Amino acid sequence: MTTPAATATGPAARTDEGAPLSALAPTAAAGALGECLNIADLREAARRRLPRGVFEFFDRGSEDEASLHGNREAFRKIKLRNRVLVDVSRRTQATTLFGKPMSMPLAIAPTGVAGVCWYEGEVELARAAARAGVPFTLATPSVTSIEKIAAVEGGRKWFQLYMWRERELSYDLVRRAKDAGFEALMLTVDTAVPPIREYNRRNAFSVPFQPNPRILADIAMHPRWLLGVALRYYMNGGLPTLAHYPKGASGRTAAPRGVSVPNLRGDDLTWDDVKRLRDMWKGPLMIKGVHLAEDAARAAAEGCDAIVISNHGGRNLDSAVAPIQVLPEIAAEVGGKIEILLDSGVRRGGDVVKALALGATAVLSGRPTLYGLSVAGEAGALHALSLLRKEIETTMGFTGCASVADISPRTVWME
Repeated sequence: MTTPAATATGPAARTDEGAPLSALAPTAAAGALGECLNIADLREAARRRLPRGVFEFFDRGSEDEASLHGNREAFRKIKLRNRVLVDVSRRTQATTLFGKPMSMPLAIAPTGVAGVCWYEGEVELARAAARAGVPFTLATPSVTSIEKIAAVEGGRKWFQLYMWRERELSYDLVRRAKDAGFEALMLTVDTAVPPIREYNRRNAFSVPFQPNPRILADIAMHPRWLLGVALRYYMNGGLPTLAHYPKGASGRTAAPRGVSVPNLRGDDLTWDDVKRLRDMWKGPLMIKGVHLAEDAARAAAEGCDAIVISNHGGRNLDSAVAPIQVLPEIAAEVGGKIEILLDSGVRRGGDVVKALALGATAVLSGRPTLYGLSVAGEAGALHALSLLRKEIETTMGFTGCASVADISPRTVWME
């Protein structure tokens, strides 16, 4: 279901937006970015810049973090195979999804904490995605409104939805996204109950941000974030709040040590809700959080346009299967019937190639662009995308793939 959207022209290849690939990466003069040669470097730079509570909120997993580490281990166990004596001088990553072009087979995943990592972080991510020629997904628990993201010039915009118990509150968000011109709706279905993340309690950190002695001491040790993010918000209307959560909504509960967290998500979500959304939303509809082939088949039968195989980046069910492990089974069941996106654990361009080889249409990437955003805003997010783009291009060259369509099961080797 994936087809090339353009042809590259060798080393001076250009994105679908018309910008040369080299223009996507900021120069070494752009602060610390010049020293960040891969996503791991960006992660370390972000760790140094952010308060511990902010960084661990999105970087860590749940419980013993078996899923978090298992995602990376699963990718490592899959090997790539050289294909030789193939002309790969005109490689292109250009592809299509939902009938529209993408400069590479990747979209930015929904990450609700982006607006805390950098001032107006969701806006910066949306701009970076537009410049890079990839879709951006706005999360329900974001600090930037649907309408403000819609005003960002250019780019493809998707909206991620958590279905709340009070369904009309969620339906209102769906209508707002539709009226604002968002292309696609992504329903997250793997968070029926709140996950256990002890480090958030130890750090006394929550979203929306709520000052307390522990987090204030943490912030004091990170003056760049204090001045560049917290103080800028304070001087421009106050500390960020969740833009899509209704004022005075029921379901707020007090967590230990005075940390308040919204508790609106419904644990009664069923396939009937998917049918209702399908009736409401005429554009592409995705279901995020699928692990079972039978669920993927049901999503296709209910008229969904795509599924996202995901374990929430290891942040929800601990010991959950790594999405890359179940991808072949799900692809065998619904490949060609529905688009398959893979989320969780992608840190290298080679991971993207592995996912495509095993049946994915594209991948979602959340933490890599958050790391870049945390270091240098839009420029940092672009740098993260540029690093992944270069690694994908390199891996395609070694594996004899001149286009995304050339990536196939024979590209990988599995025990």
